[in-house]
Amino acid sequence: MSTCSFSGLTVTEKPHWYANHPKRGYITRFSLIDSGIIHGEVVADHDVTMDYIDIDVFQTVIRESNLAGEAILMLFGLKRVKGVSFAYKKNLINLLYNLGPTFKLLVIYNVDQEIRSIMETFAAIAPEESTVLIANNYNEAMQLILDTKSGKLEPKINESNEEQQQYIAHKKEFLSALARFNWLNLLDHPITLPESTSPLYPYFKALEAFQQDLREKEVLHLQELKKVSDEYKKKIAEKTILINAQEDLNKKTKSQHEHEKASLIRQIVSKDMALKRISSVIAKKRSKIKMILDLVEQMDIEPAMKQKTVNFCQDLIDYYNQNDKKNDKEISIADSAFITMLERKNPELSKKDLRVCLLIKQNHSTSEIAHTIGITTRGVESMRYRLHKKLGLKKNESIKNYLLKIAGN
Repeated sequence: MSTCSFSGLTVTEKPHWYANHPKRGYITRFSLIDSGIIHGEVVADHDVTMDYIDIDVFQTVIRESNLAGEAILMLFGLKRVKGVSFAYKKNLINLLYNLGPTFKLLVIYNVDQEIRSIMETFAAIAPEESTVLIANNYNEAMQLILDTKSGKLEPKINESNEEQQQYIAHKKEFLSALARFNWLNLLDHPITLPESTSPLYPYFKALEAFQQDLREKEVLHLQELKKVSDEYKKKIAEKTILINAQEDLNKKTKSQHEHEKASLIRQIVSKDMALKRISSVIAKKRSKIKMILDLVEQMDIEPAMKQKTVNFCQDLIDYYNQNDKKNDKEISIADSAFITMLERKNPELSKKDLRVCLLIKQNHSTSEIAHTIGITTRGVESMRYRLHKKLGLKKNESIKNYLLKIAGN
């Protein structure tokens, strides 16, 4: 524990009562003088700019010094400080008006001329219940603190005469107005003007005009923001309409495809049932013809007549076998899944295209496909060429391989 070099009062220091500012190259250090005076100072070995207030550390010092809720007596040294960041200014305003504490007296000392106007602005804008003064050095600052603590000094600037008192009041009003504009963005607070005969009057009128310009600029800025916001809202509304329209179209297209799919499936089922009936009839007829053929071969009749009858029966059997092969070329219900998948991937294909694709997948030749769908072989070749384009295939890709891949999935 050490003592104050000016007052001889005890000084309490704790290892965690400091904050490091590595980017700016300084340290903020706090200590407690006696039992009720907080001392803070910037410690640096070169000129620095303060970047922010160490609010958490400061509140810790107040709490551990048992000064929470009390009106604080404090002195703060700014040796080697040549600049104050905008963030620091906002922090200090927040500390004075929101976070607290109330300063019975805050004395700032060792203030460089480069930042004196900034510190005077802080003093001017301080709340009514807090007093901020500027001293030349530590000893002067301590004297002001001790006089205030003992009741010998009300924390006011010494007013020697009425003219000086008016000047100090006008200066405070001028600096307060600047702080309200710049730090608090309070553009509607009225400015107290001096008498029109005062030499300071033109400066205050210029300040008032500046305030009006800032207000108008703020209005223009808000109008521009509203314009941009309205434009974006309009664009969003237009996009929403387009999206909704596209969704409706997709729903209609999907419904149409589902309807066509259902129609195709019904046709396939109907044809499959018909094919089964025809196949059943053919099978019965073929069976009976074979029975007749067997009987004829066992009959003891004239050889020429027997051979003619056998040939006739064999021709009938061959005819029915050919019909079976033709029926096998028809679409069966087993192929409906393939048609559905192909149509989903290629919705632009017509019903005739789908039928030809199925026949190609089933490995039918060009002539067989032509015979099945009732067109010439040249017509089938033209259809295959158009299908190649519709399916988006490259020159070296075959339609059959593409269709087999779809069937495999």
